[in-house]
Amino acid sequence: MERAVDKTGIKIGMWIFLYSEIILFGGLFVLYAVYFHNFPGDFAVAGEELNRLFGTLNTVVLLVSSFTVAASITAVQRRRTGQAVGLLLFSLGCGLVFLINKYFEWGAKFEHGLYPNSDRLFEADPGFAIFFGLYYTITGLHGLHVIIGMVLLTVSLVMVLRGRVDHQRYALLENSGLYWHLVDLIWIYVFPLFYLVL
Repeated sequence: MERAVDKTGIKIGMWIFLYSEIILFGGLFVLYAVYFHNFPGDFAVAGEELNRLFGTLNTVVLLVSSFTVAASITAVQRRRTGQAVGLLLFSLGCGLVFLINKYFEWGAKFEHGLYPNSDRLFEADPGFAIFFGLYYTITGLHGLHVIIGMVLLTVSLVMVLRGRVDHQRYALLENSGLYWHLVDLIWIYVFPLFYLVL
C-alpha cells in the first residue's frame, strides 16, 4: 500500500523555510545599508578592489542555472526523463563553475592582504575594513547556500534516475528548484551591493 504524501504541507513547510532564509539575508542587507550610509566613500574605494568580471560571470551562471532547473521540472512533468537528467547535470555544472570562480576571487583577495584580521585591513579606514567584513560574511554564507542547493539538486537527480521522482511525484525536485531560485535571487542583490557600489 502506497503511503499518502501531504503535498500541501510539504509546500507550505518549504515556503516557511525559504521565508526564514530571506529574513536572514534581509537582516544582513540592512546591516550593509547602515554601514554604507556611514562610510559611503570607504565602501566605494573598497568596491574597486573587487573584480566585476568575476561578479558578472557568476551572475550569468546562476541565472542560466535557474532557467535549466525550472526546465528540468517541466521535463519531468512531460515524462522526458533523459532531458531532465541532462538539465540537472548542467545546473550542477553551473553551481560548480560559480564556486570555482569564487575560490579564485577569494584567493586573489588573500594574496593582496584583503582578508579578516590582515595587516592591510587592520590599518585601513574603518569603512574599508567593514566592507570586506561584510563581503566575506555575506558571500561566504551565500556560497554555503550554493553548496546546499547543489546537494539538493544531486539528491533530486538520483531520485529522477531511480524513478522515485516522476511526472506524478516531483515535489522533491520542485522544492529543490525553489531553493535554487532563492540562491539565485539572493545573489541578484549581493552583486550590485558589492561589485557595483559607487
